[in-house]
Amino acid sequence: MTTNGTATVTIPTDTQIMITREFDAPARLVWKAYTTPELIKRWWGGQRGTVTTADVDLRVGGQWRYVLIANGGFEVAFHGEYREIVPKERLVNTEAFEGIPDADEKAALVTATFTEKDGRTLLEMLIEHRDKEGRDAHINSGMEGGMQESMDMLERIAVSLAD
Repeated sequence: MTTNGTATVTIPTDTQIMITREFDAPARLVWKAYTTPELIKRWWGGQRGTVTTADVDLRVGGQWRYVLIANGGFEVAFHGEYREIVPKERLVNTEAFEGIPDADEKAALVTATFTEKDGRTLLEMLIEHRDKEGRDAHINSGMEGGMQESMDMLERIAVSLAD
């Protein structure tokens, strides 16, 4: 479980990363902030830069792509395909980091589950890599710091949607 509004990162297996975070907002608002392009641009990059692209074709088989111009001036981009969508409950998609060779062949599978209880939402993101090397590269990329910032900003946006 989360504490002090931060996400917990665990490593269930040699190929998996689990991110867990509780939000002080109902699932419908966390989902909206998580899947709406203009809102994604406000939280996805955390404080690491400016999100210039948040393309979302939210349907099974639809594509997504996010691009960040990092504070150092370089571009960071990810893309994928939606595999399963249960609005306000579950989102399954691939995720490929465009900065590596053969990104699509090395794409991870991300399952995000939104569970609401008493007006709060537990977000569990299971990231499944094809192998231990991919999982380790993801962990060692410094992803956790940026992800923590992004999750904090996602919560602020979801809470503000209730106003």
